[in-house]
Amino acid sequence: MTASPQDVPTSTRSARAAAFSVHIFTALGAGVALVAMLEAVRMHWAGMFGWLGAALVIDAVDGPLARRLNVVQVLPDWSGEALDFVVDFITYVFVPAYAITASGLLAPFTAVLLGAGIVVSSALYFADRRMKTPDNHFRGFPALWNAVAFYLFLLHPAPWLGSLAVFALIVLTFVPLHVIHPVRVKRLRRLNLALMALWGALAIVVLAQDFDVALPVTFALCAIAVYIVCGDTVIRLLRPSRS
Repeated sequence: MTASPQDVPTSTRSARAAAFSVHIFTALGAGVALVAMLEAVRMHWAGMFGWLGAALVIDAVDGPLARRLNVVQVLPDWSGEALDFVVDFITYVFVPAYAITASGLLAPFTAVLLGAGIVVSSALYFADRRMKTPDNHFRGFPALWNAVAFYLFLLHPAPWLGSLAVFALIVLTFVPLHVIHPVRVKRLRRLNLALMALWGALAIVVLAQDFDVALPVTFALCAIAVYIVCGDTVIRLLRPSRS
């Protein structure tokens, strides 16, 4: 016999409500992505990145909340992983792909093709069960197209160079290089977290000044990006033991 709502202990109902609130919080990222897309359509690029930054905060917080509230066990009929993938695809891939394609930063004859390549390659990447290694590194370029778009707007490379960089990253999506997850990789975690905090602070400065920043800010942001991309190799050279 199925228990009526009145028969369910209050503590259980409270646990379910708290767990479901985490799913709502995760889904809020999709609403934030819509606002970011509206800003992109208006070519308010700093505003778009600001909303994508808010989506990043949601993505950073919802996982620890879900684990703390034991969401998987409390609500087994709801897939937080599937929900997270849907929201991540919109915020990390789809909105940035539109910005990259529509901004004029790529060679005109390549923009639409490369935009399609971004979303198709990323969709395949998200479906790959091997996208993360056992030691919490990403395998291949981890579809961080929001970051790629940010650096394209920051650096404003020649359109042919921007197109070449985007094409190279699409290819690297399927190359088994390892890219560190700055939060979950155990090695040098404090350094990684400190660099992410610095990156966030500098990114806020960039958006507040509409990408018109001094050279040291640009240099620092680029140095952090190089570390994240090449960090796995550096870490393994420094400390060849397991993560």
